[in-house]
Amino acid sequence: MSPMCVLGLAVLFSTGRGLPAAEPVRALFVTQSKGFRHGSVNRRQKNLAPAEIAMTQLGQQTKLFTVDCTQDCKADFTAANLKKYRIVMFYTTGVLPISDKDRDYFVNTWLKTKGHGYIGFHSATDTYRTKDPKHRWYQEIAGGTFNGHPWGSGNNVTITVHDTSHPAMKPFGKEFQIKDEIYQYVNWVPKNVRVLMSLNMAKCNPKRPYHVPVAWCRSWGEGKIYYSNLGHNERTWTNKVVLKSTENAVRWVLNLESGNSAPNPDVSKAEEARAKAAVR
Repeated sequence: MSPMCVLGLAVLFSTGRGLPAAEPVRALFVTQSKGFRHGSVNRRQKNLAPAEIAMTQLGQQTKLFTVDCTQDCKADFTAANLKKYRIVMFYTTGVLPISDKDRDYFVNTWLKTKGHGYIGFHSATDTYRTKDPKHRWYQEIAGGTFNGHPWGSGNNVTITVHDTSHPAMKPFGKEFQIKDEIYQYVNWVPKNVRVLMSLNMAKCNPKRPYHVPVAWCRSWGEGKIYYSNLGHNERTWTNKVVLKSTENAVRWVLNLESGNSAPNPDVSKAEEARAKAAVR
């Protein structure tokens, strides 16, 4: 096994009532780039990257989880190593060096286990962006595949929250603005996922006549999947509201918070109609 940046201490802690609380779970944060490398996962002078620092600190502050970071899937994304973790987080690009054996274990066993989950950030959907049918497994897990970003890192966008009761969405309210790069997608199948928030096309520039989801979730066996497009800009990783949303997503994956994962294709259909109306 290759050296990993082991981030955080798995320590026992007590609740305010003096009762022992559960030991933090372990999370594997995969930040390997086999394509474009974002600044948020770029380790400068061998220091941890901004996204890695943010997730490390979030785990320490909440005492929910500890984080091991890897930029070496061949060594660390293995069936034997995955058995140590309850959560896998991806902020990646390109075709990752994951063996067929380890892929099959992840997809068919690990991720289907109750209390396990995949959390994808930003360019997790720019991973395995190929037409090779061998890579459909990842595209299905991620929920969509990057197909350009008309809304760049300097754009202020308005985002509408569709499921304000979902733990990961509660910090945002019904609508919010943020400056970050937003993707549009192919391989987006509304009947497979629960879209949680989308661009409000009437309040965004440029405008496009189609639905642009920003976050979604789904169940995978007894495991869970959550993806958020946010996180291109390094400053997003210091945004307290975004970090609270991420904390709540972790709680949801671990079954500490309840939230619906049933697909809602009607939302995508309605947002498509609104987007078309916005560009007329």
